[in-house]
Amino acid sequence: MNMTKTRIYTISLGCPKNRVDTERMLGAFGDNMVAAPTAEESDLVLINTCGFIGPATEESVETILEAADAIKDLTPRPVLAVAGCLVSRYGKLTEQMPEVDLWLSTHELDQWPALAAKALSKELPVVQQRAISTGPAYAYLKISEGCSHSCRFCTIPSIRGPHVSRKLDGLVEEARYILDQGVPELVVVGQDTTAYGSDLDDKETNLRALIEKLLPLKGMEWLRLMYLYPAGLTDSMLSFLAQAGKPLLPYFDIPIQHAHPDVLSSMGRPFARDPRKVIDRVRKHIPDAVLRTSIIVGYPGETKEHFNTLVDFVKETRFQNLGVFAYQPEDGTPAGEMEQLPEELREERRERLMKVQSEISREILEEKVGETIQVLVEEPNDEWPGLFNGRVWFQAPEVDGITYVSAPEDGMELKPGMMVEAEIDNVTDYDLVTLVK
Repeated sequence: MNMTKTRIYTISLGCPKNRVDTERMLGAFGDNMVAAPTAEESDLVLINTCGFIGPATEESVETILEAADAIKDLTPRPVLAVAGCLVSRYGKLTEQMPEVDLWLSTHELDQWPALAAKALSKELPVVQQRAISTGPAYAYLKISEGCSHSCRFCTIPSIRGPHVSRKLDGLVEEARYILDQGVPELVVVGQDTTAYGSDLDDKETNLRALIEKLLPLKGMEWLRLMYLYPAGLTDSMLSFLAQAGKPLLPYFDIPIQHAHPDVLSSMGRPFARDPRKVIDRVRKHIPDAVLRTSIIVGYPGETKEHFNTLVDFVKETRFQNLGVFAYQPEDGTPAGEMEQLPEELREERRERLMKVQSEISREILEEKVGETIQVLVEEPNDEWPGLFNGRVWFQAPEVDGITYVSAPEDGMELKPGMMVEAEIDNVTDYDLVTLVK
């Protein structure tokens, strides 16, 4: 078998949890791979798909067809492999897309090394680590798979299966490996991170135990927790988080989805019907906490009164970061069978709530002008030489605003992965403009 390096062109769609799966698949090649700049210049095209909602499914299908068209006349033709949630949700679409050589669902990822080796007629080394693809500034640590909740709008349990926690020792080993690459920020993700360990026989293994193991690891500047379900943010847990100290960030990503009890009940959300309780609880224990959430508007049965309650809640709570999504009916979900609100109304409500949030965000950011703050440098900005994109501690990667940072003309040279002190000079609705001191 041929041991020359495999040229791989990769597209990873969807959420950070999917990105981790992609990195694990690439890690199966060890050092025997190079990134191909285009599909046409590759030996293998790997597309890890998303199938969570309709638009994501459409994007996945379009991406597959575009890649297939790009390589169809090449000799030899690159192997086209499609993995991920699209395959788990709809099966192996061989008849619809015969151009695909290899289909892989989320439940078959352990078979990837053998299947890829066979398709490429190459031997693959036995490698357990990931090929980090998020650059030198941050990486994700996925602590669990699937979800055991029964939200009536969500396809995740049917796609990914029930909640399954990863072993604690393996997670610590993986985190240590990531930090050894020089990555300063570790972002903990899972469908419900507060449920970590709930399915394991060892009842001493939980999110607190994991955090206690991660905090002492060398090289970590920031530890960020995402997808914290309200039910898991008990007084006991919040007291621990308040006392944990650096490098744990007081950043709370709490997906509440709505504020009106009627809508929350209809959604089947697995927590108390008044989200104000968890917000108040967080702020009681950690007054300087920064809050992010995600909200769905236009859910079936959402009345004008329900929506106005939601708008008032957002105004009162003043989230630092907020994602708003117009509801998308999905086949196979109970909510998808309900009578739907007009698409125009759903989008109108999304735009209205985002306008409210943009004003809140700008007001919060304007209060920070003149402050000196740590900025994590991520990548050069194409606008002009010396300008970089970065983030401050209250900006999570890929979902929140960014921080533009530049050094004085006679100052240091900025590089991705650096942590620098900078003064906040200006703001936009969601972003900061800073200058290294």
